[in-house]
Amino acid sequence: MDITTNYLGLQLRSPLVVGAAAPLTEDLDNLKRMEDAGAAAVVLHSLFEEQLREERLELQHHLEYGTESFPEALTYFPEPEVFHVGASEYLKHISQAKKMVNMPIIASLNGSTIGGWTHYAKELETAGADALELNIYNIPTNMDMTGEQVEQNYISILQAVKSEVNIPVSIKLSPFFSNMANMSKKLVEAGVNGLVLFNRFYQPDINIEELEVVTNVLLSTPQAMRLPMRWIAILYGRLEVDFAATSGVQKGQDVIKMVMAGANVTQLVGTLLRHGINHIQVIENEIIHWMEEHEYESIAQMRGSMSQINCPDESKFERAQYMKAIQSYKPAQSLV
Repeated sequence: MDITTNYLGLQLRSPLVVGAAAPLTEDLDNLKRMEDAGAAAVVLHSLFEEQLREERLELQHHLEYGTESFPEALTYFPEPEVFHVGASEYLKHISQAKKMVNMPIIASLNGSTIGGWTHYAKELETAGADALELNIYNIPTNMDMTGEQVEQNYISILQAVKSEVNIPVSIKLSPFFSNMANMSKKLVEAGVNGLVLFNRFYQPDINIEELEVVTNVLLSTPQAMRLPMRWIAILYGRLEVDFAATSGVQKGQDVIKMVMAGANVTQLVGTLLRHGINHIQVIENEIIHWMEEHEYESIAQMRGSMSQINCPDESKFERAQYMKAIQSYKPAQSLV
């Protein structure tokens, strides 16, 4: 049974890639456990634009202030309040990970503006990263910024990073573009190697007792996979780019659905936080068992088989399916 796949020019043992998640990927021992459980590759937790900016400001401050003080005073650097791993530690983490495991290591940069942080991509490549995932988390709140300007910001960041590195670059997108198909096309024309669909923005919550805005991380559910599955199915075969499906992938059948839609790989996060790293092996066994039962010989054989271009009725991925779903819904009991 051939479950191998290709993603970002990398030959992978399966479509099972661990997505970016700090609780999972900050520990080197976890990376080894992931490989032993069957992970094909790992996307490391993100290094944030704010981290790099903060470290540059701190360094400048300590270089310019108190130079007449005793040298021992220069060893004091305040610890960041939010970030667990700094820029230099992140590079070291990549280097150590490459020595510990054989599977590809994909670095992740998280930012929202073009600037000096994009040049850091070259250092990630030098440290040994096999590929780079750009997680562009941007919530446009400027009422004078047009949709075209928002899109151009993504393209400019991609082009800035691509000019610095030789390794493949993917972008983790949100679904909130006025024309997702056109935006994807623009990114491919700008040189992106992979599209990761979709980013899950962790929305803030409100504590009504303390009157505070608080963080409240909710892990994805199987329902979350419908949106990326639909868009991968629509874009597959129309763009020369690799697809990574993320959000809601919990079990082997979910992986198979995403591959049939056109995904090269699926990224696992929530299901591993719920069930543990060894759940990767469970998912792989489920995939193999299903393929044997349905007489599939390889992942390549099923990839894109249920995409829009291979569907007898292409409208099922568009408005017609929406109308049919509403009209065919049957309540569990009478509402009268």
